Amino acid sequence: MEIYVVDAFTDRAFAGNPAGVVLLDGPADDAWMQAVAAEMKHAETAFVRVADGDGPLPLRWFTPVAEVDLCGHATLATAHVLGGSRRFATRSGVLTCAAEDGWVEMDFPADPAEPIAMTTTLRAGLPGVTVKAVARAVSDVLVEAASADEVRDLRPDFAALAEAPGRGVIVTAPGDRPGLDVVSRCFYPTYGVPEDPVTGSAHCTLASWWAPRLGRPHLLAEQASARGGLVRATLDQDRVRLAGQAVTVIQGRLIV
Repeated sequence: MEIYVVDAFTDRAFAGNPAGVVLLDGPADDAWMQAVAAEMKHAETAFVRVADGDGPLPLRWFTPVAEVDLCGHATLATAHVLGGSRRFATRSGVLTCAAEDGWVEMDFPADPAEPIAMTTTLRAGLPGVTVKAVARAVSDVLVEAASADEVRDLRPDFAALAEAPGRGVIVTAPGDRPGLDVVSRCFYPTYGVPEDPVTGSAHCTLASWWAPRLGRPHLLAEQASARGGLVRATLDQDRVRLAGQAVTVIQGRLIV
């Protein structure tokens, strides 16, 4: 089987979010896919069945410790490996990807967040953050900070963040540079990913949060991890279009 490592949401190698992509010629055992993902040690490894004709290709995503329902950067990586324009059948429905001008745009379901109360453990997990709002989406908890500097300088307590409800925690603020609308960082210690470099699916919540507050549907978002990356996000009613670039850094064969 062919296997790739692709850096997603970046136009250069060794930035963005690395994802494994395994091309399957048929069904695969769940335990085997989980073992491969653990071996790869990336935030997600995607497994796509490429012999399923012209319809949506079955696509699944695994962190080093668990399968997830939706992953943006590994979907982008998979579409990039397969030529850019593809449709995938996933736990989150059919996802459509379209390539244009070196970018791949993905059509994802929106995941809006509703306000919730701040918890003691969540506050302990975010030292130095001036919390302006806390909200819960289906996937993640979103915390709005007072400034992009607080997001960039945050040194989280991962043990405390692991007690947060849902998949993980998004910390975000308005952008701090011309043309940049949103800054965020994303933490998923429960899933074996203390900090995810660039999280496509989190922008289904970020776009739903910031588009009405900023008064525009088209956003340029930076995920300010050490590797960093850019996401174009467009809120369109109950859908979010996410666009990013990708670079293949490793191509090989999986022999077990």
